[in-house]
Amino acid sequence: MKRSRPDFMGQVAIAGVGYTPFTRASGRTVLDLATEACRSALADAGLPASEVDGVASFAFLGDSVPSHAVATALAAPKATWILDMNMGGQAPCLLAMNAAMAIHSGLATSVLIYRALNGRSGMRVGSAALAGSSAQYRYPIGFNAYPLYVAMWARRYMIETGATEEDLAAVVMHQREHAAGNERALYREPLSLEAYKASSYVAEPFRIPDCAAEVDGACALLLTSLDRARSLRRTPAVIEGGAYARGRRSGLDTGDASLWEDYSRNAMSHLADDLWSSAQLGARDIDIAEIYDCFSSSVLFALEGLGLAGRGEAGAMIRSGATGPGGSLPVNTHGGLLCEGYIHGMNTLCEAALQVQGEAGTRQAARADRCLVTSGALMDGSALVLTRDSAA
Repeated sequence: MKRSRPDFMGQVAIAGVGYTPFTRASGRTVLDLATEACRSALADAGLPASEVDGVASFAFLGDSVPSHAVATALAAPKATWILDMNMGGQAPCLLAMNAAMAIHSGLATSVLIYRALNGRSGMRVGSAALAGSSAQYRYPIGFNAYPLYVAMWARRYMIETGATEEDLAAVVMHQREHAAGNERALYREPLSLEAYKASSYVAEPFRIPDCAAEVDGACALLLTSLDRARSLRRTPAVIEGGAYARGRRSGLDTGDASLWEDYSRNAMSHLADDLWSSAQLGARDIDIAEIYDCFSSSVLFALEGLGLAGRGEAGAMIRSGATGPGGSLPVNTHGGLLCEGYIHGMNTLCEAALQVQGEAGTRQAARADRCLVTSGALMDGSALVLTRDSAA
């Protein structure tokens, strides 16, 4: 059944974006990182912390700090709407939708959303330590870390569509081109196909460059009503559409992937219809895409699942240069999680907002009035369509 357009769409906007530096060893607490990123987002919007009445975040098995602690650190006395989600990379766009609903319903007026973690020097997402409750059953057969599961999905996709390792390489190589203009990116140097193939496998078909760059850091966004955003410093990035979907056999535990019915598709295929319906737009209307890329294959899945490329055609599209700088559909203009760093996809949403606002500096795309941004790579995920405020 086709869903009606949610009434908060087009009524709430991203008004500020903030970051900490991304490093391999921050030497700081996660609370300190989160607070800095939130203060940066407030400064970007030109709003004092005293006006914040909502704070929300997500964490994966205890790798971050709760929202009420950040509200206290910010000395935000009006914070009466607090949300903490127990999710991973599928969360950023869904978190923004929850904040937008709170604003539109009157539960809050100005909400900070953030993600903060010491993802390199502290608890690492890709490690066996975060493998989930079914680990005792999976360890004996070698499935003891997240990259092994995603590699299995990638291999099935390659078998079903004829995609090759050259397609995966193309994702990384073109995102390195984007990352060259991003001062935050951990990997900014060009990557040749020869150098890609010379790098070591992590879990076939993934080599080291196919895997997200684990970092310490935080980023945050300030959301408020569109009317209020128009009175602040930046051009509003309007939440025009959004959707979340999960397959009927999905779950948070890594082992739940064994129940998935079609490893050649992920959650993006499930949410596509709801996303475009909610935005009253289609894939052909999009100027730019910021796609969650914990591994390079996620970009191929999303391009095809959301109708930006035909089935089995995403690799050829990327190799043509269409997704690179100056292409017809720039993808991951910050270099993605593969190059900028793995802040669990919140930095992907931040980049989308900056592009729509026209605040991305030297990496600003020529056209970015309508931007697709996704969160998640496997069994469930979320996505948004952001648009530049028509009154700007």
